[in-house]
Amino acid sequence: MHGNVRALSQGRGSQILVGTTRNCIVAGNFDVPFSPLVEGHTGELWALCAHPNQNQFLSAGYDQRVQLWDTMSRSLIWSKDIAECVQSACFSPDGHLLVLGTSHGKWVAMDAETRDIYASQTDGHETIQVVKLSPNGKLLALGSRDNNVYIYQVTQVDHRPRFNRMGRCMGHSSFITQMDWAADSFHLRTNSGDHEILFWNTEICRQITQPSQLRDLEWSSDTCPLSFSTFGVWPEGADGTDINSCCASHSQKLIATGDDSGRVNLYGYPACHPKSLHHSYAGHSSHVTNVCFLHDDTRVLSSGGNDSSIIQWTLQ
Repeated sequence: MHGNVRALSQGRGSQILVGTTRNCIVAGNFDVPFSPLVEGHTGELWALCAHPNQNQFLSAGYDQRVQLWDTMSRSLIWSKDIAECVQSACFSPDGHLLVLGTSHGKWVAMDAETRDIYASQTDGHETIQVVKLSPNGKLLALGSRDNNVYIYQVTQVDHRPRFNRMGRCMGHSSFITQMDWAADSFHLRTNSGDHEILFWNTEICRQITQPSQLRDLEWSSDTCPLSFSTFGVWPEGADGTDINSCCASHSQKLIATGDDSGRVNLYGYPACHPKSLHHSYAGHSSHVTNVCFLHDDTRVLSSGGNDSSIIQWTLQ
């Protein structure tokens, strides 16, 4: 379960620490059974999201494991194998619900505490690149690698969420990469692999072809690397694939990005031009697949793709 032995070290007293091939550290001795101290990921890591009101975050990847972590104790709260490679994840605004997007068009909704599965459905046959619940928790958007965004209505029946598909937003000519809900839980903006930014009326699943109508709209998040407030995060000569993830702090003072060079970059918000405040930090040995801020903006979390690691960066 925890892998084969890769490294050994002596702990306190007669304790033996064992590092395994599945990125785990187990402790014990010849009299006490070995138990895990740390359980890590073993596959490429893409899904990362912070809890909306607690010092916790969720990670998931191609090893099919979903794990909830506590940032203060740096310990694992729970781990669950869902038998699917996970590409994306998000919490509901109240933190009670989790939605996971997988690499084969399937998405799963589950209780964040009990880990009970509420729903498991499939939209298309391509990877669900990004999942987002609206600020009021009543709509779910799924951005797929088949170029479409699927919209679901979320209702409560007997204290359990139910999901009813409202429609499909069609208009992108490449796969969906990121998206943000507006604060009104009505409008949506999306980025795609061919560097488009489109806006949507989610009530009728239609594209808004005059973005100037939305210039005064407040957005509940800033995770689209291509938006009017994030154009400055792109370095000179960038080909559009350099930045894998982008996230603005809740205070809207900073923007963090993760790039293909294994670096986490920090900019002032809004980053409308290349001269925005910029600091770059190294730590990952692989491309950085995702970045996000904790709910209180005290730390930035980043996930490495092939290094299967998560780093906490303290903001001072």
